[in-house]
Amino acid sequence: MTGGGENVVRVIFQLIAMGALATPAGAQSLQLFGYAGVLGEWELTASVTGNDRTKDFSGPLTMTHVGICTVDGPEEKKGEIRLQVSQPSSQMSATLLVDGTTCTYTGRLSDSYAGVMTCPGRAPVPLNIWLK
Repeated sequence: MTGGGENVVRVIFQLIAMGALATPAGAQSLQLFGYAGVLGEWELTASVTGNDRTKDFSGPLTMTHVGICTVDGPEEKKGEIRLQVSQPSSQMSATLLVDGTTCTYTGRLSDSYAGVMTCPGRAPVPLNIWLK
C-alpha cells in the first residue's frame, strides 16, 4: 500500500485508538467534601464516579475527626459512599458505609447540601456536603 491507502489505514487506526480511550458517555467524576456533627467535628472527603445522566455516584470515603478532643492525632475512618442527586428538587440522598455501619443521609441544596445523617443506635447529626 502506498499513498492514499496508507492514509486510510492510519485514519482508521487513529479512530479505533480514540474510541478505546474515550470515557463512556455520561460518566462523571466528582469531589465530595463535608462536615458532620453538631460542631462539624468530622470532616468527610470522597472521590465519586458515576453516571451523569442518572445522577448516581459512588466511591471511597474518608471521615477524619477534626474536633479538639483528639489525643493521639486525628481519628480516621474509611468506608464507601453511594449518593444520588435529584436535579429538579436539588436534593441529595446517600448511603454511607463506615466500619460495618450503614448510615443514611438526605440533604437539600442551599450553599451546600445541608441535611441530617442517621446511623443505627445514634442520634441524627447535621451533615453539610459540597460537590465539585
